[in-house]
Amino acid sequence: MTGNFRRVAEALRVLGPSTRSDLMGATRLSRPTISTTVAELATAGLAFERVLNSSGRSGGRPAALVGLTRSAGLAVGVDVGRRHVRVAVADLGHEILTEDAVRLVEDADDTPGPVLDLATAMVDRALDHVGACRTDVVAVGLGIPAPITRQGRIGAPQLLPGWADLSPADELEHRLALPIVVNNDANLGALGEYHWGAARGCPAVVYVKLATGIGAGIVLDGQLFVGSAGTAGEIGHVSINARGPVCRCGSRGCVELSAGGRALVEHARLSYPDIADVSDLVQLATAGDAGCRRLLSDAAAEIGIALSGLVNLLNPDRIVLGGELGSATDILLEPLRRGLTDAAMPAAAGAVTVTRGELGERAVALGGIVTALRATAPA
Repeated sequence: MTGNFRRVAEALRVLGPSTRSDLMGATRLSRPTISTTVAELATAGLAFERVLNSSGRSGGRPAALVGLTRSAGLAVGVDVGRRHVRVAVADLGHEILTEDAVRLVEDADDTPGPVLDLATAMVDRALDHVGACRTDVVAVGLGIPAPITRQGRIGAPQLLPGWADLSPADELEHRLALPIVVNNDANLGALGEYHWGAARGCPAVVYVKLATGIGAGIVLDGQLFVGSAGTAGEIGHVSINARGPVCRCGSRGCVELSAGGRALVEHARLSYPDIADVSDLVQLATAGDAGCRRLLSDAAAEIGIALSGLVNLLNPDRIVLGGELGSATDILLEPLRRGLTDAAMPAAAGAVTVTRGELGERAVALGGIVTALRATAPA
């Protein structure tokens, strides 16, 4: 494989279907070199060309999109949540081929081995569904509901104690014998919404995953911002009450203690003992239950206050709400916006749009695919 062949193939893997001009900008190769290399990729069965609708063009050759075929390989995303595992498979031309999700009976917090065994079986099942096998996969992107350091370790062991002594990527790699890239689930959700969802084309995005816990992923100019240790975005552990109860992270008054899904479900059980999880709470609230709606409204206002510091510091143009709680945007948006406006600088608050994610519970697994696509291709 020549250097130019690899450069163009890797650019297509990251960008998806692109014009020759896009490839020139990404690779800094000349147009004749791009054309020659695209022809080589097509001859090898690794690339396709699709002519764009040329209506309105005044003469000249119609523009065409170049993309990688399924023969170039597959990328897999795995989302390990506290109560679910989701798997998605795409080809290197960025077409989603299949998805699967399983609800967990026990929290993933306490059962890392069985959960990773389940994820492995689900990956194999998904590949079999599309007529593929592990050797077709170039990389797997894995999302975990905890901060992940740049070394791939759990960044706050007290938040996921059952996983504290594990390297999640190594554990899944041992099972699948494939390259694994691991990241925090909110970070992957941010990449998923940036690439395929509500944040497409936005230069500065904050994705907020509102579920059992609360986390944020930050994408700046198309790149995930994770900070010096790799743990940026832990908005759920911003203290909004210095004299409040002690959080499992060791701080006091963290927003997650009052506005996270686990806390809200516990509160709701005072009136509805049979509520099982966040989904039940959201269902009751959206059906009009006044108490559950008030719980979500008050939580949203606190989350807005917690987000105000991030808005002041980063001045994002969009905040995207995701996760199980994030689906209740009709209830959350107004109080969250009010809390944000009350606490953030007026110019920064006025510049940011708060919106519901387009991908819903798919965001993390699809973000895992983006991470896999961006992983360095094997030599």
